[in-house]
Amino acid sequence: MTIGRSYLILAYSHMHIKNNDMKKTILSIAAATILFMGIQTVDAQVKLPAASSTQTITQALGIKNISLTYQRPNINGRTVFGGLVPYGQVWRTGANNIPALTFEEEVTIESHKVPAGTYGLFTVPNKAEWTIILSKNPKQWGAYQYNDSEDLLRFNVKPQTLANKVETFTISFEDVTTKSTKLTLAWENTKVGFTISTDQSKEILASIDAAMQGDKKPYFQAAQYYFSNNLDINKAAEWAKLADEGNTSAPHIKYWKARILAKAGDKAGAKQAAQEGLAMAEKSNNQEYVKLNSQVLKEIK
Repeated sequence: MTIGRSYLILAYSHMHIKNNDMKKTILSIAAATILFMGIQTVDAQVKLPAASSTQTITQALGIKNISLTYQRPNINGRTVFGGLVPYGQVWRTGANNIPALTFEEEVTIESHKVPAGTYGLFTVPNKAEWTIILSKNPKQWGAYQYNDSEDLLRFNVKPQTLANKVETFTISFEDVTTKSTKLTLAWENTKVGFTISTDQSKEILASIDAAMQGDKKPYFQAAQYYFSNNLDINKAAEWAKLADEGNTSAPHIKYWKARILAKAGDKAGAKQAAQEGLAMAEKSNNQEYVKLNSQVLKEIK
């Protein structure tokens, strides 16, 4: 019932009901309804911030992603570990819902294979060692329904003491490479972490081979990948030359060509590529590649 309809009922009651007692009763009910609906309308418009904010972060790992959603409580003057969060007990790892960690493909966590999917994150804090638990049931509020039969894996890590206090509970991805990252948890003066790694080499090499059969061949990207992952450097050098032939006015291609040729043992070719890249960068006032091509020339000497 809306407030407008309540007014209509009030008017109708006043006009057609002759019994005064009945009329007073209906008027009282209608007035209470108007007051209640008004309060409800005001309440529905109120938006308050959550005591523990929610954060969702996505981290690229190679050509796939890891995503994480978790709740972030604050210290608010409390003693956290050994107080608010007792030692030796399973902790929800944050506030409210347990963190949900999603992998787009199989990963390795501290030597354990973890299939693609979404998992819940529990921890057991202790002074000298923490237990990390990955649960097959990510949809849990708190640790009250924790069941160890739902564990996918558990392992131990050593905590470290932080010099500066972390007020808001923080989970982050650190030390990110194309093959691994470290997931860290920090709160109060404590930090723990574990490594997540992946091996996508077969998938990436297959995609490079397939792309090389097309009209637009990814010479530059393929050369970079081979160089960065210590693969066939002669093939990388061949692709770098082809990439340069396809775009002769790009100082960044000259730079990478120089690095790759130097690694392949062609110092003369590397020097020429870096000199050309330096000249291009100076002409276009591209200070980044002035610096990088100059650096390659110093390394060759």
